[in-house]
Amino acid sequence: MRSQAYSIVLALAASITPCTALAGGNAGTEPACHVGAYRLADGEVIDINASSVPGVVRWHRVDGRTGSLARSADGMWRGQAGWTPLEDPLAVRFGGCGEGWITFDNRDGTRVALDVTDTRFAAEGVTLRGRLVMPEGGGAAPVVVLVHGSERYSGVDYYHLQHLFPAKGIGVFVYDKRGTGGSDGKYTQDFDVLAGDAVSAMSEARRLGGARVARIGLHGSSQGGWVAPLAATRTPTDFLVVAYGLAESPAAEDRGQVMQELAAAGYGAPALAAAREVTDATARVMATRSAVAFADLRDVRRRHRKAPWWPVMQGEYTGSLLRYPTWVSRLALPWMDKGTPWDHDPMPVLRAVTAPQMWIIAEHDTEAPPAETLRRLAVLASEGKPITTVVFPDTEHGIAEFTTAADGTRTRTRYADGYLSLSMDFIRDGTVEPHGHGRARVTSAKQRPDPTFHATR
Repeated sequence: MRSQAYSIVLALAASITPCTALAGGNAGTEPACHVGAYRLADGEVIDINASSVPGVVRWHRVDGRTGSLARSADGMWRGQAGWTPLEDPLAVRFGGCGEGWITFDNRDGTRVALDVTDTRFAAEGVTLRGRLVMPEGGGAAPVVVLVHGSERYSGVDYYHLQHLFPAKGIGVFVYDKRGTGGSDGKYTQDFDVLAGDAVSAMSEARRLGGARVARIGLHGSSQGGWVAPLAATRTPTDFLVVAYGLAESPAAEDRGQVMQELAAAGYGAPALAAAREVTDATARVMATRSAVAFADLRDVRRRHRKAPWWPVMQGEYTGSLLRYPTWVSRLALPWMDKGTPWDHDPMPVLRAVTAPQMWIIAEHDTEAPPAETLRRLAVLASEGKPITTVVFPDTEHGIAEFTTAADGTRTRTRYADGYLSLSMDFIRDGTVEPHGHGRARVTSAKQRPDPTFHATR
């Protein structure tokens, strides 16, 4: 019985993580030695990035197209388009390790000589691994610090923006969050602690970049959309970019997912109202783990468990809590606690941010349903906060386009065209033009960001 209970606890623990973000070897060996940015003869920049799959790399273009590559029998590198199982006709050839050349889609190119500085720096109680990647040439450039989502893998090893952005004139500081990759400490989802680490990363980026840092800011994706604004209230920041994040609490993320799931299954207002009782109860369990909260959960289970919509509910954690007896949840939750502040209210934080903000939203995001976030951002903009909100239609979490199977399963095909270009424009001067970034819609810009804004250092 103890073994069975332990297995149930492990299954429950693995299933609850807010706002999951999207994702080696020895640098002198294949395929790791090919990782970097390449400039083709026609000027296009191609990123070759590490993959967690042995023998595989991923490629990225600035327009959002991406795919995987592995060496084939004919010596070329071939793979699948996007994250699909579909064979990509693209063929790539690399020079030997250290030669620094590529043939991509029948076009020759050479590796971009980026200025890379690896570092270890102090954060509160731990030492973190980081990397500053600056554009070639030695001149001043804007720098963006990449703030993690909830992933547990190495940002230094796997974040592809550390190649693409510097090859386009923007410096990047990337680091491994505590408890991951080469950083010390214990993995946590405590936003306060993670914001402190982001502030330390900003300080290290300024130190390493010195006079080359023209302006510096934060880019938080997914769960980083809660962390980066907190950091922006604690250190001088020239800009803040939030990608596929939320302006409401992690508990509201779960509720939004559940409501979206039921609506997609055809259930109307009565079912949604009853399900709201359930998500309110599961939210109290996650936030407090009190005896009263567990009693409330038992009560809603008794009243609603035979409803036809009951098994449809999944959400961020509600489905997991309902899948097992209440006693299992009481046993598992303290053991699996990673410090997530489930009732965190980001609105006071966003009101306290003085730097220009850009929020990039996936219109059909199932992990971070955006409706309430869009409403809240519009309120902030109407109050005079320097917020620009951009929506990409027909995209999922990660600003990824997708196809949908008959059973509703989505397969990501590429990043949206314009996602990276508008991010780079905003990082450079704090402005976003309403057109020229694919199908992006600028939905809220009540107050244009001041291009002369520069945080006091």
